[in-house]
Amino acid sequence: MTRIPAWFERRFDFTFPAELLPNLLARLRGTPARLDEALRNRPHATITAQPSGDTRPGWSPQEHAGHLLDLEPLWLARVNDFVAGTDILTLTDLQNRRTDDAHHNARPLEDILFDFRTHRIALLNRLAALDDTPYTRTIPHPRLKTPMRLVDHLYFVAEHDDHHLARIWQLVNKAL
Repeated sequence: MTRIPAWFERRFDFTFPAELLPNLLARLRGTPARLDEALRNRPHATITAQPSGDTRPGWSPQEHAGHLLDLEPLWLARVNDFVAGTDILTLTDLQNRRTDDAHHNARPLEDILFDFRTHRIALLNRLAALDDTPYTRTIPHPRLKTPMRLVDHLYFVAEHDDHHLARIWQLVNKAL
């Protein structure tokens, strides 16, 4: 059970109570600190090493961190979809071209961590400013083809964070 399933293999059950929102917000608030802990003070060669014999995405730990940063605008756009009451949640690039083209290994780690924390704070501030209306809406997720509440979207984001954090930990510990 140490294999991390591919993200697109994951199935989600969105039947939990909306009262779990504070727990989800705590998870989302904690991701920047957990990302920092996983990467900071590690040798540059460790965090930028491309995994060998890996399946797609074969990103280095730092590229996984960059990917989390790359998706922050999508998460915020989807929150805004709930506010606006759109017909479907904002689409994403399922090939992750943004991450592949970003050359995150060439950036200073501190910049990625700072930018991620800044974007995550903006997401959390946007959520804090909402009234109850967006939380009562259900909008279909374009890939999952299932209706989601805003709390389900936040669960999806938290699970995505944890998926990549688990992969980062696996990669950096393999290098030790």
